[in-house]
Formats: sequence, C-alpha cells, structure tokens
Amino acid sequence: MSRTISSRGPRVVGIGGTTRPQSSTERALAFALRGAQETGASVQLFGGAFLHSLPHYAPESRELTDEQHELIEAVRAADAIIIATPGYHGGISGLVKNALDTLEELRLDDRPYLDGRAVGCIVTAYGWQAAGTVLTSLRSIVHALRGWPTPFGATVNTLETRFESADTCSDAKVVEQLRTVGRQASSFALAFGADRIDEYHALEREVELASH
Repeated sequence: MSRTISSRGPRVVGIGGTTRPQSSTERALAFALRGAQETGASVQLFGGAFLHSLPHYAPESRELTDEQHELIEAVRAADAIIIATPGYHGGISGLVKNALDTLEELRLDDRPYLDGRAVGCIVTAYGWQAAGTVLTSLRSIVHALRGWPTPFGATVNTLETRFESADTCSDAKVVEQLRTVGRQASSFALAFGADRIDEYHALEREVELASH
C-alpha cells in the first residue's frame, strides 16, 4: 500500500524506491516530501514495495490491478509529482520506469499524463557520473510526459552520503537539497492553481489553432 503522510494543501505524489526495504532512494524521496509538507502540501508516497507489486505494464490489457488503479488515480488527482530513482547503467531503474509506463492510462485525460504539474526529480547513484547522466534522462522522460521539471533536481552520491534511518542523513546539505525539490514542486502547484490551469489550457488551444 502507498502511504498518505498528511491531508492538507496541494496534493504531491512521490514515486520511487527500489526492491530493498528502506532504500536510500526511498528515504531521499521521503525527505523531499517533507519539504513539500513545509509549504502546506499533503503528500502520498508510493515506495519500492508498492512499485514492486505493479505488474509489467501492458497497454493492450484492459484488466488493471488494484495497485495500478491506485497509482493512476493518485497521479490523476495530484497537483505535483516527485520521482526518485536509482541510477542503473546510465538510466532510471526498471521499477520506476514501469510505474511511469503505467501512467499511459492518463493519455486521454483532460490533463494527459503529467500535463500542468510540476515534477521534482531525484537520482541516487554510487558515484557522480551516473547521477548526472540519469538526472538528464529522467528530466527528458518528464518532458515527454508533458510535465514541468522543477528548476532544481537533486542528485545523491550514496558512496559519500548515508541515510542511517528514515529520519537521519549523514549530510545536512543533501537534506536541504532534497527538501528544496519538494518545496519547489509544491510551490509551483500553489502558484499554478486551478484558475491558472484553465488559463494555461486556453493558451494551449490558441497556440494549437494558430498552428493549423
């Protein structure tokens, strides 16, 4: 099951983790969600165990699982998203990619995919080279899903930084960087509220008509 951590303000959904319980990736995501809470957001975390429960996404299948429906509906209702992935061989993990593939079910929504939502990006990796490469890749995926990557993206070198528990990190600067990702995602949602969403889509329609 996912975890709802609070129930007020903009809705921010966190997606990330690994198959290892309480992984550095999931703990980094939790710090970012706390940053979102500092701005008054309600947050929901889909961690590694939940992501591992998702079947491989098959677009031709009409029989979605309860877990797939839960993720889809949470993102559909979200005002902002934060994605955290480990860096595997220069790319995001298959576990996280499968969760993002599942969001193909949002393609026919009024706000398709991640349209109109800020998306915070976090990468954990055992070394700096992979961290930077994967952050660029993750931001490209967010763009493809029509999301708005936050100006600041956090990279965590787990060779140097340790998360001793869910609430402690060996580097205070890393904690502040992660909280910055959460605060930016939530702040965008506050600034880009429902009235601004309507203006944004009206502008989109004008641009689309002008291009024909």
